[in-house]
Amino acid sequence: MKKQLYIQTLGCAMNVRDSEHLVAELKEEYDLTFNLEEADLILINTCSVREKPVHKLFSEVGYFNKVKKEGAKIGVCGCTASHLGEEIIKKAPYVSFVLGARNVSKIKEVIKKEGAVEVDITNDESTYAFNDFRSNPYKALINISIGCDKKCTFCIVPNTRGEEISIPPELILREVKKAVEDGAKEIFLLGQNVNNYGRRFSDKERRIDFSDLLRMVSEVEGVERIRFTSPHPLHMDDKFLKEFATNPKVCKSIHMPLQSGSSRILKLMKRGYTKEWFLDRAFKIREMAKGVSISTDIIVGFPGESEKDFLETLEVVEKVKFEQIFSFKYSPRPLTPAKDYPNQVPDEVASKRLTTLQELHHKQLDELAKKEQGKVYEVYFEELKPNGYVAGRSDNNKIVKVKGSEELLGEIKKVKITQAKRLLLEGEVIG
Repeated sequence: MKKQLYIQTLGCAMNVRDSEHLVAELKEEYDLTFNLEEADLILINTCSVREKPVHKLFSEVGYFNKVKKEGAKIGVCGCTASHLGEEIIKKAPYVSFVLGARNVSKIKEVIKKEGAVEVDITNDESTYAFNDFRSNPYKALINISIGCDKKCTFCIVPNTRGEEISIPPELILREVKKAVEDGAKEIFLLGQNVNNYGRRFSDKERRIDFSDLLRMVSEVEGVERIRFTSPHPLHMDDKFLKEFATNPKVCKSIHMPLQSGSSRILKLMKRGYTKEWFLDRAFKIREMAKGVSISTDIIVGFPGESEKDFLETLEVVEKVKFEQIFSFKYSPRPLTPAKDYPNQVPDEVASKRLTTLQELHHKQLDELAKKEQGKVYEVYFEELKPNGYVAGRSDNNKIVKVKGSEELLGEIKKVKITQAKRLLLEGEVIG
């Protein structure tokens, strides 16, 4: 009888995929369980982008230690593991091992070594063929690159995931084909700067960029939809915009992390683009891909942000009218230059700005929702919801639910919208 594995995932889609890789590598010895108390191995896959998930790590592992069965091991994985390393075991000695975000392929080795700490951010896993496991049979998350070469002054990721390197296209296409054979119709490509794909390979002679890869994935028989995250505004050249807009398999939703609408603050952040460049790309995407939805990330209260800088951010929000905004107060992170910048913005000022930004966006969402009534979308259903509903996403990433059951899962159906809320549409299947 196999041992039992319990895994908790914090953070982004890349962490979700890393957790799938961990499960896949261990599946010969462990079955996945959702019952913490019966687990022989407990993994927490961590995020360190903001301070709160780091605090949550220690409260969670403390809880795990109280309720776990005798002899069960606890392992800490992911980005916080990368930057804290052996400090985790010093602070929580009941943790059996620590495995960094760049060392997922070593999981079978470290579970056998009590006190192991594997956090080498130079480790190259780009050509490692992981075993196969997917938590969602209808959608395949596929890494196309690992690491990040950007030097954004607020971000710890380059210090936890290492230098950017692209995964060979043949490995990616092999994964795509396997996912389609297993029933997935949607492919979700992942990278820290996904549209910078091809910057560096282990095989230094390769010449291929993200636009080329999108076309190659779209040519795989059985692929019906392609999504990706996160692209970087700096790398949204005309070739990329054309492929995005004209390839019918590429879903017409895009994440464009703005971070700030002030060119002065963007320079302090070392984002590499200006407010004008961002607006030019956003307007061009709106023009080329009709019905596109654009989401973004915004940080308020970055060190030195003046009221004028903040108003420039509001101006960009007014002009672009993002369909979704992930907004946060600036969070000082270790190993980042910005934590030592002068003119740190007081928390009460940052909180007020965050509220102002979110109120503006809520008004925009209410206006957008009014226009949804009666629209028809093609929805790919992938999740059962309570009270007899099934949910999925439109091509432009609207979440839509309808009355239905399991027979809709994995199907693409035309849905007429009958009720619209800010981030959820309800409708009826019409074909």
